[in-house]
Amino acid sequence: MSYRVRTPDGELGYPTMLDVEQAYTQGLVGPEDEVLEDGHSTWRKASSIPVLARAKRPSTGLMSRAQKAGVVVAVVLGFTSLRLIMKDDWGLRGAGIVLALAMSSVLMWLTVSAVRRRPATRQD
Repeated sequence: MSYRVRTPDGELGYPTMLDVEQAYTQGLVGPEDEVLEDGHSTWRKASSIPVLARAKRPSTGLMSRAQKAGVVVAVVLGFTSLRLIMKDDWGLRGAGIVLALAMSSVLMWLTVSAVRRRPATRQD
């Protein structure tokens, strides 16, 4: 079933509600925009449609900054650990290995948080 979305800039067509939901989570469709289901005559506010009301908007606050900082920390840890592992001193190599393990923990956290933020894919 197809859907039309009316925004202040004009109208767009979407083949499924999943496409409308993805556009909503990406900010292309706002809560005040109107949605018309194919075969119906009543326009509804996007925020009044349950699927869209439950959809998570992209994070722009603390979580978004934390992920960016996590990427920077992972790169710094990786570079530093590589430099230390390449040294001839076994003590420095051990410190490099510890930093590499810390980097893998940061990368695991980034991966898990990215999977949690991804919108659910469901067919309507």
